[in-house]
Amino acid sequence: MARRRRAAALSLLSLLTLAACTSGGVQQQPPGADTSFRIVVASGQDVTGKNGIRQQLIDAWNAQEGEHGYRARLVELPGSADQQRSQLIGALQSGSAEYDVVNLDVTWIPEFADAGLIRPLSDSAVKDPEDLIRSVDSTSYWDGKRYAVPFNSDAGLLYYRKDHLVKAGASRTDLDEGVTWDKLRELLVPLDRAEIKDHEAIWTTQLAAYEGRTVNAIEAFASAEEGFRLTDDDGDYVATEEQLTAGVSELRKRTEPPYLLEGAAESREAESLSAFAEGRTTFLRHWPYVYPTLYETFGGKLGVARLPGKAVLGGQNLAVTSSTSEQRAAKAAELIAFLTDRDSERCLLRAGFAATRTSAYREPGTAPPCGHAPAYAEGPSASPGGESTARMAPDRMADGTSYSRDILLPALREAVHRPRTPLYGAVTHTITTELDALYGPPKGPGGSRPGDAEVAKSLDEALKEILPG
Repeated sequence: MARRRRAAALSLLSLLTLAACTSGGVQQQPPGADTSFRIVVASGQDVTGKNGIRQQLIDAWNAQEGEHGYRARLVELPGSADQQRSQLIGALQSGSAEYDVVNLDVTWIPEFADAGLIRPLSDSAVKDPEDLIRSVDSTSYWDGKRYAVPFNSDAGLLYYRKDHLVKAGASRTDLDEGVTWDKLRELLVPLDRAEIKDHEAIWTTQLAAYEGRTVNAIEAFASAEEGFRLTDDDGDYVATEEQLTAGVSELRKRTEPPYLLEGAAESREAESLSAFAEGRTTFLRHWPYVYPTLYETFGGKLGVARLPGKAVLGGQNLAVTSSTSEQRAAKAAELIAFLTDRDSERCLLRAGFAATRTSAYREPGTAPPCGHAPAYAEGPSASPGGESTARMAPDRMADGTSYSRDILLPALREAVHRPRTPLYGAVTHTITTELDALYGPPKGPGGSRPGDAEVAKSLDEALKEILPG
């Protein structure tokens, strides 16, 4: 696979070099100059589909560059986030793939920076830094230096079926930030009595032994202990066994039967989304990108609110690789500045991503126009009828609440970080493995599971073995 990517990149290099030299004569280059006119962007798969918003933004930059300018090409990596991380590390360390820009999960920035795989960025890579959401932009730094620019963000949200709540006799169907896990658990009996077709449990989430389990754990830990952190700003371990015990207790409480859907311990994003769409649960913890799809399915029967307690901050940031030439690195920084500017971020929000800039969340007419991707634009430029040509869920809800300004933006601002450490891969593996005590096959006498304190003690000892501090 890596050899085919390298061959493709070299083939494209030849074509672009030829094209650049066939108009107006041959341009003289200084000795040792990089004569290639391509920028390769490596990223995970775009959840907005084939020819999705990321590709459209890259196409817009290519159009701006013109026929004889640089050409950016998007390479989508297959597999899960964990697999993509391994592919990128292997490719950048070995030089087997010529990537100039990499779209990294926010948790990977310290690791890639510490390993020298990405380079510090100058101010030219980010436009209007004061417009970036502060909590989101903080994920771009390591050791006091900017190594990336936020591309799209993420925070856990709570989706729910309003029609289920009506059948259960709930006093209200538009939930706000006052909703708690205790209030959700109180719906168990009313929902059971309502005898809703195919309904099995109150909620579902992602608890398979992968990153989703770590996300749910950090959300529970941070909800149980105000100010909870596993690591400090230097990556040193600062949690206590008592804090972990409280966190494990909260996690177990919110994920025990009969509240949680049976089988959630094997669910990832796709499985949990399917279970909710099939009506097997009333509530779903998921990311913002599923909002358009769920609204298309349920329309006004769908509700969305901030997650009870704390939500984890997710997202991806764009960085320039250390292996690219200085000439291409400068151009790659220009590309990143374009892909993350005010207009691009408005387009990303309109497409279903969580934008990284506050300006993207303004009212229509005052927000950037999304001129980079006309399919997601507003107003006359979008279509002859003045509407976007892409399918999007409405921002304004039945009760007047704005999904983007009243739910998503506050969730991003107040979301908590996962541990910031170059050893994050080992940390998340340790967490998912240790929490098998809750979600894996029971190994105690008579099929029993260990208590909260025992699970926390084992997790504390395991984390101390891999983290400094």
